[in-house]
Amino acid sequence: MRAADKVLARADVAARVAESRGRHGPVVFTNGVFDLLHVGHVRYLEYARALGGMLVVGVNSDASVRMLGKGPERPIVPQSDRAEVIAALASVDYVCVFDEMRPDATILAIKPDIHVKSAQYRTSDLPEAAAVAAVGARIELAPHLDGRSTTDLVAKLRAQDPT
Repeated sequence: MRAADKVLARADVAARVAESRGRHGPVVFTNGVFDLLHVGHVRYLEYARALGGMLVVGVNSDASVRMLGKGPERPIVPQSDRAEVIAALASVDYVCVFDEMRPDATILAIKPDIHVKSAQYRTSDLPEAAAVAAVGARIELAPHLDGRSTTDLVAKLRAQDPT
């Protein structure tokens, strides 16, 4: 399957998850901007995939990245490209792009068994915790790889820019 074929609208991902629920093990969901793919992303997604039988990734749309206040230059990579790159990873089954700041609507539509976030967060601080609880899912925190982030990469590139 081509990576682009794994990028679907939220409703279509929800329908595919519902069709195959229970056949492959727990459905795992995670989300993020995934602006410049790096080893922290890869290890995070591999960790999430190992928790279940299907991994669905929500990618913040360009508009929602701007709402998150990541900076005027973000996102660097357009949403369709970011979604396709994430979909190309072997650990990922489906990708959907969402326009909201938080993944609540996507969680409510997909109804995952497990929601994964980075251990840089605390479960009690996650704004989407209520949506996770509403679908009967649990939250798992993936190990965080310090010094490996898009923000770090952008800062390093800026420092090397001779202009």
